[in-house]
Amino acid sequence: MAKQGKIEIDSERCKGCLLCVRACPRSVLKMGATQNASGSYPAEAARQEKCTACGNCYTVCPDMCLSIYEQIAVEQAA
Repeated sequence: MAKQGKIEIDSERCKGCLLCVRACPRSVLKMGATQNASGSYPAEAARQEKCTACGNCYTVCPDMCLSIYEQIAVEQAA
């Protein structure tokens, strides 16, 4: 079973450098369409379901505005 992840982005802290977008191997992130208070277009999780919590985006973010969570899969008993 593949790992499932969840990304949270603090859009007010994000300056829109998009390093995280380039670092994501699964194309989970994209540039957002809405400006934040500083006039930047922050990254957003466009395909959250494809995230594997690899941490690449978190590692390259200079402003530390990303939080990555590994989801725990709950298997149902048959």
